[in-house]
Amino acid sequence: MKISELKPGTGNVDLEAEIASISEPREINKYGRTLRVADVTLRDDTGTIVLALWNENIDKVSEGAKVKIENGYVNTWQDKIQLTLGKFGKISTV
Repeated sequence: MKISELKPGTGNVDLEAEIASISEPREINKYGRTLRVADVTLRDDTGTIVLALWNENIDKVSEGAKVKIENGYVNTWQDKIQLTLGKFGKISTV
């Protein structure tokens, strides 16, 4: 799958892309737990998309790395399209 094909509501997303940038992780409190989240900009030859990465997944990646996303899904956050791993998605370096 290519980034240009991703639309809100697309599930079971498998793609390979390069990490263009990673935002500074921010902490949020949810249900009494402190969680970390970072916005990762992915790019391929068709475009870019923001991937929301949580907790330990943030530490698995670095700028410039090629990554493989398995079973992600696309939603909208603050009127912007974004890719999310959710509970069942995986990210790995290629």
